Amino acid sequence: MKFIRPIFIVFSLAALIAIAVNGSVYAQRPVLRPDNAVKATTLPSDTIKLDTVTKKSTGSGTFTSKVTYSAEDSIKADMTNNIVFLYGKGRVKYEDFEIEADYIRLDQKNNSLFASGITNPKTKVYTGKPLLTQGAEPPLSTDSLFFNYKTKKGKSFGVFTDVEGGYLQAAQFKKNQYDEGFFKRGIYSTCNLPHPHFGIHITRGIATDKQIITGPAYLVIEDVPLPLGVPFGFFPKPNRRSGGLLFPTFGEDTRGFFMRDLGYYLGLNDYWDLSTRGTLYSKGSYELGTAARYRKNYKYDGGLNFRFASTKNGVEGTPSYKTPNKDFNLTWSHSQSPLANPGTTFSASVNAGTGSYFSNTGAAGTYNPTEIARNTLSSSISYGKVFANGLFNFSSSLSHSQDIQQQTVFLDLPRFSLNMTTINPFDTKDRAGEQKWYQRLSLGYSMQGSNSINTKEYKLFKKESIKDFRNGIQHDIPISLSLNILKFFQFNSGLQYSEKWYMQTIRKRLDPVASGFALATDTIQGFSRVYEYSLNSGLSTKLYGKFNFKKGKLMALRHIMTPSANFNYRPDFGTNKFGYYRDLQGDTAKISSRYSIYENPVFGAPTPGRMAGIGFSIDNNIEAKVRSDADSTKSSVNIPILQSLSFSGNYNFAAENFKLSTIGFSGRTAFFKEKIGINFYGTLDPYKIDAAGNRIDKFTIESGKLARLTNFGLSTDFSLNSKAAKNRNENLNEIDKAKQNLSRQQQDELNAISRDPNAFVDFNVPWNVSAAYSFNYSKNGLESSISNTLNIFGDFNVTPKWKVQYTSGYDFQANKLSLTQFSIYRDLHCWDLSFRWSPIGTYKFYSVDLRVKASILQDLKLSKRRDAYNNF
Repeated sequence: MKFIRPIFIVFSLAALIAIAVNGSVYAQRPVLRPDNAVKATTLPSDTIKLDTVTKKSTGSGTFTSKVTYSAEDSIKADMTNNIVFLYGKGRVKYEDFEIEADYIRLDQKNNSLFASGITNPKTKVYTGKPLLTQGAEPPLSTDSLFFNYKTKKGKSFGVFTDVEGGYLQAAQFKKNQYDEGFFKRGIYSTCNLPHPHFGIHITRGIATDKQIITGPAYLVIEDVPLPLGVPFGFFPKPNRRSGGLLFPTFGEDTRGFFMRDLGYYLGLNDYWDLSTRGTLYSKGSYELGTAARYRKNYKYDGGLNFRFASTKNGVEGTPSYKTPNKDFNLTWSHSQSPLANPGTTFSASVNAGTGSYFSNTGAAGTYNPTEIARNTLSSSISYGKVFANGLFNFSSSLSHSQDIQQQTVFLDLPRFSLNMTTINPFDTKDRAGEQKWYQRLSLGYSMQGSNSINTKEYKLFKKESIKDFRNGIQHDIPISLSLNILKFFQFNSGLQYSEKWYMQTIRKRLDPVASGFALATDTIQGFSRVYEYSLNSGLSTKLYGKFNFKKGKLMALRHIMTPSANFNYRPDFGTNKFGYYRDLQGDTAKISSRYSIYENPVFGAPTPGRMAGIGFSIDNNIEAKVRSDADSTKSSVNIPILQSLSFSGNYNFAAENFKLSTIGFSGRTAFFKEKIGINFYGTLDPYKIDAAGNRIDKFTIESGKLARLTNFGLSTDFSLNSKAAKNRNENLNEIDKAKQNLSRQQQDELNAISRDPNAFVDFNVPWNVSAAYSFNYSKNGLESSISNTLNIFGDFNVTPKWKVQYTSGYDFQANKLSLTQFSIYRDLHCWDLSFRWSPIGTYKFYSVDLRVKASILQDLKLSKRRDAYNNF
């Protein structure tokens, strides 16, 4: 009913009382059938005609509109008093009013209706309670009710209904002709049980279209009333979003006593809302923040959050205390529905600010170790559009990456690209038969531009940093031809043309000084064009080998080899005729005299030196064929041994020295039905090094060694989980596909899970174990380095309601544990109890939180925390 739903605003009272008691709330259910209430009708079993078929009739009393009624069991009519009795899932519909119940008495003479359930005389169970629906309002369940069609007055007993994320129960509820609702002994709670664990007990109240007025109200926890409450409540209920005060929390940490997150909420319109919060500390630190959310159904949604902090550290009177740290953080997320504007995309994911914000503020009071230990920040805002019937695709982006430890910032403002779909210019749409060789000729085009800077944080907003921006535009035109030769060989040939446009070049000179000379660099502003091209041709094929076994489970080994060779030619763009490289004038005996006028360009400069060489690569795949015992429908199964093992390099005939390049290799394999995957890679150098570690133009094979291993890496990860976990992952994938059809609240919950997976606990997954291992070895000359780390994480159910989560790792090179954290969760139906503990490291902490599950009462929680910032 319209007069029931607005009562959800009473939840504000819960937040007010919860802050006063700094704890959690439960409620005592009122008696739903007082002595003076109308009792539900109990019918003798012989009054129900089981053989009566379902009927539909139209009343002809004094109703202003047609009344339609039906029943699945039987319909009895009292023609003398003009009363109709409906038994067994009776239904009455009048205008936008519809009611279902196991017993309905329709008094057409007095324009009234009474509905109730029926108590089974054998089981003594009360079933078939009335379910009332009016307009677009949610269904209202009651024990019994009266309603007068003429006066529009009604009275119900034992009301239960959904109210904006919570549930309202009331012992009595009645409505007058002015659309005003009166209720007694009500409970508002987010617990959906008939006897809720907690709630706000409201003695009586009045609900209208514009306001709700209540009498005394108080909180009840597990049938124990709290000693705190309010004598009355007045809640305006406009038909639009409204603002209100956001209550703070109080406590103490290393910055002193604090009043945290005092603020104001403002509903701007149906699409936007805004909240502003502030935190004050007794030792002079403060934090300010504002968060805005927006959404337009089937179009877009997002949120913007800006936070600023002034933090005083150290001892009062010291220089570090007098000069506070000024930090800020900006986040913005935006997503667009794919159906909002077909062919056009726009998205944003921004996380920028000073690198010390999270460490100085303790992750803005939440003490999230992941945020505090964060090493990088990154952002991206992208736009894309497909046009000309899909022939062209344009995309642009603004991106940012930030190294917090090094305090460096990289900005790309903007980067854009225009790509054309590859076409066959000599082919025709009305061609019949196979393509001729010249019709296979393909042409493509792409353009990309960039304007970027890599600098320190403190230099970013200074005027002189503008000249440090690197910008340019690059055009690429690939022309290729692919043919099949002698059935077994694939021939590919192509011409690559690239042209770059830059807005500045450099000139170097030697200036005389007292000690000899100094190298000076001048920047020349103006448009400059540089081009390069290359030719390539290649052949590739596949070779198959098989070795059969006559005995044992192993039936055969199959080897697939894919060799390829190609010829590449590129002229020497370092010669004077191109003008890309110049010589220094003066005494250059101690320095290199040759330099490029495009120093450190955004798209690079043509490489000097002629290239006329052969590139080669070979890829291998090995698998075993094994007799199958598990599956009776299959006689054999294929098991991969090496999913890939490839080698690649090139030989440059035109080079003066070091003609053979380094040999790169990589591969991957899997074990235990692909539950454990292993990837490896490396680099082999065919040339020797001298005693100082310098590379010399002599092959290592002359010393009896095939090559020097200069780099090797290996990584593996595995996940062992229960079948329920796999089902859960499949369900999450299905949810992700249907996300556009979910409600705003459901989408917010999914977004919260993606931002903080630790906040989501699935008790349907009995156990899960995951681990990742990485190893890397590199050697440069005589110096070598090794990294060797292991990370492990997972969870398991102790009982159906207790879950333990863990994450840890070990750095074998540093010989110490990485960030280690344990979490224990207890499902309390409508509440969550969680314990988090990090026993080692810089950010040791523990926290205990008891909170309401429902997001509408998310501020109702009791927390105990001890960490580097908080000690209370």
